[in-house]
Amino acid sequence: MRGSKNERPSANRKSEGDCRKLLREDQTGKSSFINALRGLSHEAEESVDVGTVETTMCKTPYQHPKYPTVIFWDLPGTGTPNFHPDSYVEKVVFANYDFIIISSSRFSTNDALLVQNIKDAGKKFYFVRTKVDSDLYSEEKTKPTTFKKEEVLQRIRDYCLANLNNIGVTEPHIFLISNFDLDAFDFPKLEETLLKELPGHKRHMFAMLLPNISDASIEIKKHFLQEKIFLEALKSAAVSFTPFMNFISGFDLPQQEKCLKEYRSYFGLDDKSIEEIAEKLDTPLEDIKGQLKCLDFWSLVKDDSIIAQARSAVEAFCAVKGGPASSVIQALKVYCGRTQFLNIVGEDAKLLLRKMETLNVA
Repeated sequence: MRGSKNERPSANRKSEGDCRKLLREDQTGKSSFINALRGLSHEAEESVDVGTVETTMCKTPYQHPKYPTVIFWDLPGTGTPNFHPDSYVEKVVFANYDFIIISSSRFSTNDALLVQNIKDAGKKFYFVRTKVDSDLYSEEKTKPTTFKKEEVLQRIRDYCLANLNNIGVTEPHIFLISNFDLDAFDFPKLEETLLKELPGHKRHMFAMLLPNISDASIEIKKHFLQEKIFLEALKSAAVSFTPFMNFISGFDLPQQEKCLKEYRSYFGLDDKSIEEIAEKLDTPLEDIKGQLKCLDFWSLVKDDSIIAQARSAVEAFCAVKGGPASSVIQALKVYCGRTQFLNIVGEDAKLLLRKMETLNVA
């Protein structure tokens, strides 16, 4: 992957598909990396083929399956006939993209040319060295008595650093990753760096599409959604100041159910994802569902107690009058309700993560 951009593919998608193509082995691990960022297994229908992959002579979009406005773009390399280095920047329109350069072995001339073009355009880039798990495996097999994991990783990192320094990049972002074991090596560090450096709107979206590879990644999503909850509460407070507005746009049951479904989707707990997890775990779907609290919406919102009935009566009375009291009540309702859903979904996501980790160990 050469870049990412929040845009929809061109309506003239057919013309892009008609561009000349070359067939080559996916030696860089690019396909696996794109699938990982899109949260897809290699067997998923929407995934990029791994093993052989078409390298297009034009920009190729890969849409995120859950977030249609998020597009990962595979940009042509500077070595392709239609993209000569002298005109590459103008044809690709560098200003539109955030760049991730992927390499799996030696630092090529095209890598150097691309880095130089990005550097000259004043854009940031992140250099990802894939397949480090394969390097470690090969090194251990060929040198079993002298093999030291950290030394091999440092040697790979130093090689990348030296090549980037040679073309004038003094403080490059270098990440060593395995596309098949995302929580190992530098993938969590890549996530953290992108979340710090991407513009605000892209940072939030990137946080939402992160795969649940660790408790930390789940907590990152919760943190960003908690910030959004605070803003939603303020918005609700402002609207509720006007008499009767709560009856029109309040945080009622349909909105609450919609909110819970959104959180489930963000954390990979939508119906389709749960079915896929059950299949991977070779566990009956109903057994998995029975352990997840977030699937039973009514059990989370139903409260027939006298206190709950009194609270509803006060809420309705204040909604008719409007003013500060109505604003405070609605703000607390939105904040507490959404936070409850968020915490429950987060805990369920961690529960499934523990089960998947057990499967991987086995």
